[in-house]
Amino acid sequence: MPRAERGSPARTGRVLTTRARAKINLTLHVTGQRADGRHLLDSLVAFADGLHDTLCVRPGDRLRLTVDGPMADGVPGGADNLVLRAARLLAPDRGASIRLTKRLPNRAGIGGGSADAAAALRLLSAHWGIAAPEDVSVLGADVPVCRSAVPQRMRGAGECLAPLPGLPETWLVLVNPGVSVPTGAVFAALEAKANPPMPVEIPGFRAVADFAEWLGGQRNDLEGPARGIAPEIADVLAALAAQDGALLARMSGSGATCFGIYAGARAAERAAERIARDHPDWWVRTTALRRG
Repeated sequence: MPRAERGSPARTGRVLTTRARAKINLTLHVTGQRADGRHLLDSLVAFADGLHDTLCVRPGDRLRLTVDGPMADGVPGGADNLVLRAARLLAPDRGASIRLTKRLPNRAGIGGGSADAAAALRLLSAHWGIAAPEDVSVLGADVPVCRSAVPQRMRGAGECLAPLPGLPETWLVLVNPGVSVPTGAVFAALEAKANPPMPVEIPGFRAVADFAEWLGGQRNDLEGPARGIAPEIADVLAALAAQDGALLARMSGSGATCFGIYAGARAAERAAERIARDHPDWWVRTTALRRG
């Protein structure tokens, strides 16, 4: 099982804080569908270094969630919020005051809600002094992989995880055009449910160019259906691919956030500057992948 994320949670007096890092599906092969309706996946998942939501917990007589931050609009604050669902899974009768500061776009294909739920499990486990359950799949397929912010291969319905150490230094630009793409609608629009998985063995990579070339031979099977729902995704991919130093442009998860891999930090920074200048209404961020 992947190890817990380093640096989580941090204690300040009786207040605990932790980060919920952006998840990036570098590949996403949909390989089947179970009888219960859950899709089977084969995905290479990595996490952004420096792009995250923040969770803070302090003692409280009842369970309460406050959502703030620049991306708070549209985040459900009621019982269906994944943070509250994670808290009730951990200890349904305990109280705490939780503040979620949203910096990641909502329903954007970068695991914001799932990362928040995984962070809540870490945070409340430390706050209440109880162990989190091994099986958290009831919260969604992405929550298990988000419990440890290291590169992993995710298979099955999200429960089969294998760490992937030794990825090369990789710089990306993430772009979201400001549209929300419902995951359920994207999966429903996917016509072929049984597609080939990734190769059995994932090779080692000495340089980012080799890594990007290998990724280029893989897929995100949800990209086509998502583009049908949100045509703006095609514009984002074109903008990412048109920049100097671009090695790969692909959608993450079920969309609409896309990523571009670039030859280095400066190339990524220049690409982000140009895209933000040309599209001031888009969410544009530069990041490096966490390597382990």
